[in-house]
Amino acid sequence: MKTVTIEGQLRSEMGKKAARAIRSKEQVPCVIYGGPQSVHFTATQKDLKPFIYTHEFQYAEVKVEGKTYKCILKDLQFNKVTDNLQHVDLLELVEDKMVLANIPVSFTGTSIGVKNGGRFIAKVKSVKVKCLPKFLRDTLAVAIDTLEIGKNLRIEDIKYEGITIMQSPRIPIASVVTTRALKQAETEAKKK
Repeated sequence: MKTVTIEGQLRSEMGKKAARAIRSKEQVPCVIYGGPQSVHFTATQKDLKPFIYTHEFQYAEVKVEGKTYKCILKDLQFNKVTDNLQHVDLLELVEDKMVLANIPVSFTGTSIGVKNGGRFIAKVKSVKVKCLPKFLRDTLAVAIDTLEIGKNLRIEDIKYEGITIMQSPRIPIASVVTTRALKQAETEAKKK
């Protein structure tokens, strides 16, 4: 899985006034939690950019005061007016501690329904999972080869060892629908 390195400086002052002062220097206040203790640090917008502005699920290796923390993104806050990054929350990955994360879903193959003239529709971009850090993946690939027109794939169809999906198993994640051209062809075939 892809890893982004972020260089940070430990911060000692907390609160709104300190955060404003940090942002005025084009730095972003950040916090790492989930480990033995919370780590408050600052990082540059430039260092955070490849980690924040992506649709990929990836790790962050945060280096603060000579220590390295392996983390995942937990939460972001943006300024409502300027759209600048205001704050970043990271979750430290501890080997034997369960993690909640949103992992992207990708669809592989070509469905039978599409080959027969249907149109594929992806209904979710990511799913919420619970697992140990060793089972985290950059994407959950789902094969759609057997998906027929009018049928759905559901959350229950995503199966990976060590990963529990935290959404209802009956939620549809993808389907193949009838196209207008296919409906017209069926109607004309019935008229003959």
